[in-house]
Amino acid sequence: QVQLVESGGGLVQAGGSLRLSCAASGGTFSIYPMAWFRQAPGKEREFVAAISWSGGNTYYKDSVKGRFTISRDNAKNTVYLQMNSLKPEDTAVYYCVAEPDRIDGGSWGQGTQVTVSS
Repeated sequence: QVQLVESGGGLVQAGGSLRLSCAASGGTFSIYPMAWFRQAPGKEREFVAAISWSGGNTYYKDSVKGRFTISRDNAKNTVYLQMNSLKPEDTAVYYCVAEPDRIDGGSWGQGTQVTVSS
């Protein structure tokens, strides 16, 4: 089973940018589809972005299209989420997920907090 560690979260003003990283160890990272999810206090966990194992296909939640970019570097066993033009409603704990389409939900990291102030 792959282990995932997210980093790069923090406090930023509206309109600012953050770049999240997810470092993987164990498993075979290069063949795993990867995704980012987020969860705000009192709300359901929601899909943000996903990327195929080769990086050739990406998918985004409608509200982040044009602002967020998911990418991966298989040589570094790392997936990224570049977040631009951040809004207060983007405030949440962001989770990296390996193989999100597995029946068991895949493997999840511990999450990294993103807080966007108005």
